[in-house]
Amino acid sequence: MNLYYRLGAAVLLIAAASVQADTLRCGSQLVTTGDRAFEVERKCGVPQGYSLSRNDRQEFRLEEWVYGPRNGMLSILTFEGNRLVRIETRRAN
Repeated sequence: MNLYYRLGAAVLLIAAASVQADTLRCGSQLVTTGDRAFEVERKCGVPQGYSLSRNDRQEFRLEEWVYGPRNGMLSILTFEGNRLVRIETRRAN
C-alpha cells in the first residue's frame, strides 16, 4: 500500500510541474490556441524568450515564446506555422 501511495504522489508531482491549457490571460486579454502570432503579440507584448526549430526538413515554422514569470509561473506558447497550438505553464526555477 505504501508503494502505491508513493507512486501516486510522484505522478501527481510530475503532472503538476507542467500544465497545458487552452487559454492564457494577458492583462485583461485572453489568447487561445488557434490565435495567430501577431494577435498574441498584440495582446501579450513581445515575448521574453524566443526560439525557432533547427530542423530544415519541416514544412512549417515552429516557435516557442516565453512569458513571465507571473506569480512564480512561466507561460510557454508553441506556434506551428504561425498558429498558437499549445499553451504550457510551469513553475519558474
